[in-house]
Amino acid sequence: MASQGQQHPIKVYFLVWFLLFVFSAGSYYVDIAGFEGMARWFLILVFMLLKAGFIVAVFMHMKWERPALILAILLPTLFLLVLMYLMAFEADYAYATRVLYFGADPNAVALPPVTH
Repeated sequence: MASQGQQHPIKVYFLVWFLLFVFSAGSYYVDIAGFEGMARWFLILVFMLLKAGFIVAVFMHMKWERPALILAILLPTLFLLVLMYLMAFEADYAYATRVLYFGADPNAVALPPVTH
């Protein structure tokens, strides 16, 4: 007698597929609508994280795993994100300290703005 694997309802896969389509359309809309600055990058990152979360949860079957395995995968990722935030926060301090002690370069030439 062959053992049968766990069957997930196909409705879940279609719902997530539709949501991924909606999030992708939203991401493209952000580019087309001409959002600028932090709003643009915030929306792009939100759509990216939503899509990645749904893909990992449903298509990689993380939703149906044991909580210990989920934490073993997500906690190190969260820890790395916190460390990246701390490094970005400290970068301004390191730059300000360097300018304070060594001074700004009087011969520095500003780069021209990038136009696309």
